[in-house]
Amino acid sequence: MTTARRTVLMLLALAAMGASLPGGAALAADKPINTTKPVRIAVIYFVHETVTFLPYDTRLEDFIYEGSPARGEALLSASPRSYMGGFVQVAREHANVELIGIESPLFPKTGSGSGWIDKSTYDHFVDKMISELKAQGPFDGAYLALHGAMGVRDVAKPEAELARRVREVIGPKAFIAGTFDPHGNEDQDFLRYADLAFCVKYYPHYDGYLQGERAARTLIRSIRGNYKPVTETRKPPILTPSVLQWTGASPWMDLVQRALTWEAREPDVYVNFYYGFAFMDSAEAGMAFQVISNGDPELAAHIADDMANTAWRLRDDLVHGTKVYSMTEGVRLAKEAMSKGEYPIVLADHSDRSGAATWLLEQVIEQDLSDTLIGTVADNEAIEALRKKGVKPGDPFDMAVGGRLDQSAGDPIRVVGTVNTVSGGMWRGGFGAGGSQLWVSVKFGDNNVLVISPYLHQNTEPEAFLDIGINPDDFKAIAIKSRVHFRRGYYDNGYARTILLVEPEQPFLGTIRIDALPYKYLDVNNFYPYGKDVSYP
Repeated sequence: MTTARRTVLMLLALAAMGASLPGGAALAADKPINTTKPVRIAVIYFVHETVTFLPYDTRLEDFIYEGSPARGEALLSASPRSYMGGFVQVAREHANVELIGIESPLFPKTGSGSGWIDKSTYDHFVDKMISELKAQGPFDGAYLALHGAMGVRDVAKPEAELARRVREVIGPKAFIAGTFDPHGNEDQDFLRYADLAFCVKYYPHYDGYLQGERAARTLIRSIRGNYKPVTETRKPPILTPSVLQWTGASPWMDLVQRALTWEAREPDVYVNFYYGFAFMDSAEAGMAFQVISNGDPELAAHIADDMANTAWRLRDDLVHGTKVYSMTEGVRLAKEAMSKGEYPIVLADHSDRSGAATWLLEQVIEQDLSDTLIGTVADNEAIEALRKKGVKPGDPFDMAVGGRLDQSAGDPIRVVGTVNTVSGGMWRGGFGAGGSQLWVSVKFGDNNVLVISPYLHQNTEPEAFLDIGINPDDFKAIAIKSRVHFRRGYYDNGYARTILLVEPEQPFLGTIRIDALPYKYLDVNNFYPYGKDVSYP
């Protein structure tokens, strides 16, 4: 008998006696899964990426529109391609598992272009969730579809607070799992009340569905006694703006690959990599790593240390590896690329958090850039004025649009042309929610089209313009408001030949120069690259 075979037989014998494998990971044979036991899981959704420097709050009416809030099957089917879709699909593949959709607000119609959530709005929805949990319980578990960068006035850690209140209702023996965006500002506090967390790894966020699948599978295993969550969290003091965090190139790609390698070599290990979200003023902002293991605290701690130490070694490249141009330079380079036939061209204004900024539109007009589709400039006042006029294609257009909201949005820019299309908005390739929206596009200059939307639209694929009657192939350049998400439809599929990231000269609220932001709760001097004596560990 070979040594390897003797070892396997010895481990199986130990497992039969209730022993554990070295390192604390139990064999699957240690405790068979009871699939006949009914399992009830409450499902809750509360997602917002809060830009706390915007001058207006996100209020109750921003979360209420046709289809939101949602409960029951309407909630469970609300995001079929993201976390929720993956969670629901896998949970329903397990026998005797019942999902109960608790009334929840869906993504606000303002998208991510809105500021602090006022406390009364947060309390309104959370109180309803808790009331419904009490009425429909008991539960064996709860799934919380979250973001991680929700900012609520007078609530320090909204996601952790939600988990705490859910825990109070479902009790200490139930299990709680959450899913998160990598732009979360998470620390260990969510996992003080919850048991599991699963964070998207890629930016653009391709693996939301996968993380939902993982959350369902591991939550059900935990409820049925086959998984014993142990977690470790590390926060290397690195603070970066989101435009630098593209995982399609090193060094961000290297950290994602390292996390995937750990997950591949160590069964039942999950590695969360939170890049952090610098535009939410929170003491918890910045990079974080969470590692979850099946009953092995030493392994979880080792991997968490390795990930954090690796990030610290890469810190200089993480901060300085991305080229960003001024608006003036970016448009000039776009003109050069057109003359050389290096199009389609993407001009990506990563800095515009309200959607109303006019800096790029201004340069398109001043430098007489032609054949450019600008999608979009947000101006709800202009949209409502056009609605009252009964706007229709072919109408003459002479109006100042955009700006006004704050200094970072710039001044309104006068556009003279002809109404091109009138529609209900783009539903593919963007971030935001619906209701009865009106979108208007205007043709001006030398084959230029400006799309005016009521709210920020972060376009991620050129095909989305077909939804409003515009063919993106009719243009040589597309100017959009997006940090990295646009790469899914413009780079990863080979569409664009030239990509130029641009921002205004001034360090406004979406800037890469985040040390210029008026933080109240976060001290940037505690983070690389801003503090002089920052060290780790």
